Amino acid sequence: MNIENTDIDVIDRIVDRQRTYFRSGATLDVRFRKQMLERFASALDKWEKPLCDALWIDLHKSCEEAYLTEISIVRGEIRNHIRHVRGWSRRKKAHSPIKLFPSRSYIVKEPLGCSLIVSPWNYPVQLLLNPLVGAISAGCTAVLKPSPYVPNVSKVIEDMIADTFDEGYIAVVQGNRDVNKALLERRWDIIFFTGSPALARNVMAAAARNLTPVVLELGGKSPCIIDKSSDIRLAARRIAWGKTLNSGQTCIAPDYILIHKDVKEAFVKAFAEQVKELHGADISTDRHYVRMVNQKAFERVTGYMKDGRILYGGASEASSRFIEPTLVEVSDTTLPIMNEEIFGPVFPVIVIDPAAKGQTFGDIVTEFVNSREKPLAFYYFGKESDGWEIIRRTSSGGGCINDVIMHIANENVPFGGVGNSGMGRYHSKDSFEAFSHTRSIIATGTWIDLPFRYMPYKLFNLVKKIL
Repeated sequence: MNIENTDIDVIDRIVDRQRTYFRSGATLDVRFRKQMLERFASALDKWEKPLCDALWIDLHKSCEEAYLTEISIVRGEIRNHIRHVRGWSRRKKAHSPIKLFPSRSYIVKEPLGCSLIVSPWNYPVQLLLNPLVGAISAGCTAVLKPSPYVPNVSKVIEDMIADTFDEGYIAVVQGNRDVNKALLERRWDIIFFTGSPALARNVMAAAARNLTPVVLELGGKSPCIIDKSSDIRLAARRIAWGKTLNSGQTCIAPDYILIHKDVKEAFVKAFAEQVKELHGADISTDRHYVRMVNQKAFERVTGYMKDGRILYGGASEASSRFIEPTLVEVSDTTLPIMNEEIFGPVFPVIVIDPAAKGQTFGDIVTEFVNSREKPLAFYYFGKESDGWEIIRRTSSGGGCINDVIMHIANENVPFGGVGNSGMGRYHSKDSFEAFSHTRSIIATGTWIDLPFRYMPYKLFNLVKKIL
């Protein structure tokens, strides 16, 4: 199946309609927003099976994994916003200092306006529809741009949105980078982009022309630290799960391993055992094991295997785009495997020998991580206090101690990147905030008009003491 580019005149019509609709004030009423969120929730129920079927066709993603990693997350986000949007939207009173007497101070939340949401292919439902929840909750309109690399999913989402909302409020446009370029040439009130740092630079440059705020959810090489104090079997199980989830095509997947030399052999053995426990003796036959999205991705990821010595795995099959989970020991960190985001099940391993370097394991790890771009995620396995110390000395979008991936599953904490891995954050209230402007309003009484602020500034010495 191929996705056709949406005509430019159709894009212009949608943008014009949405701008007119937003200016009408229809989205300002919180009751309207809750109704739209409830309609969205009903649509997700109605279209769950078509979405799961499309995810299977495009990515070989099982219905169980599709529900856990995509649909359930969106559903939970909608429920959370329905429950809290009224409180988040309410005008709040702030303290007014004596110098502002007789004024009252308020914080007002208002929608930014017409939003553009651009998503990637790896979690094509979650990463497109989760930001949409925030746009609806905040009172924005939205144009959604899914990825052409998952055409079946993108078409189902288009049909679902058209069946649920008027295009003057929320609409889907389809196509390749020419459509992306055309969209970025138009003026938006906010752009929410999930994808690679390279494409994000284009988004940010386009947004700068109109001083448009952006939320950039990117990626990078997220380190996975395995100290000798770690529970090797448990670490191997959780890491194997995190690296094989969506076949490693996850922006917060552990990208490379820094491991203490004393536990390397034990980890390799445990990792092999845990992969078999999770996916069976022949992982290629497991219906829960996702395939590479296309042939280009398959060739890129298999190409990393030549950059080191294979410790485990290494099998691949081009016709089905299958790649076995593979551990590759790396000694040369200048090679592509250590300088490009893997986005697949190939796992570079760097062995750390503190004695040989005359430094502590923590110092070596910290120095290595800080020498690279800030990652979207950071994972440490070992003694918790040591993990907190390394986290204190490094920077990342988020992370886990003795786990991977799971920080994205808690809607009560924000999700976002830092530096090269992104800017801005979302999930729960942070999604509402991402699509909102926080407005400060001072309401001043008219029953008295103190003269101190007016020229020629009488009693200035007294005013200085008050200020």
